[in-house]
Amino acid sequence: MIESLSDAKEELKRVDHLIYVSLKYTRTADVFVNTISRMIDAYNHMFDALIKYCVENKMTKEEMPGSPIEKGNLIKSIFKEDEQIIDNVNLYFLLRKIFRAKIHEKTQEYRRHVTMKVMVDGREEIINIDIITNYYFFQNDLFNRIKNMIIPPED
Repeated sequence: MIESLSDAKEELKRVDHLIYVSLKYTRTADVFVNTISRMIDAYNHMFDALIKYCVENKMTKEEMPGSPIEKGNLIKSIFKEDEQIIDNVNLYFLLRKIFRAKIHEKTQEYRRHVTMKVMVDGREEIINIDIITNYYFFQNDLFNRIKNMIIPPED
């Protein structure tokens, strides 16, 4: 459980570097793809830790599901009243779809307003520096919450 959380923290460090260093100097859609991949990996580790925590605390009788979709759905069913967790699982599902989608359009590469557009479920999803940064903050808030759940802060 703590190992999964540690792995998630390492992935989030990589995401932070990609956003604040790589995107600052490179500004290409490829950096968005790499960042999304790291964010997905971080979610995988966080969800593993959260499911292990739930099993240990008898919040669920199910063991670790095999597929990422099953993991996300299990977490959504356990925490169905928790909007932050539900929204993060939904973001995780969206990021997986964006990562697998073919890039529809790249604009403003090598400029501040670099943008990547993909088609997901018949909708155009737009990824730019501001959006990916907001996703990172949103994910980081969930990481801190899960960390405080699993390893309560000492007073």
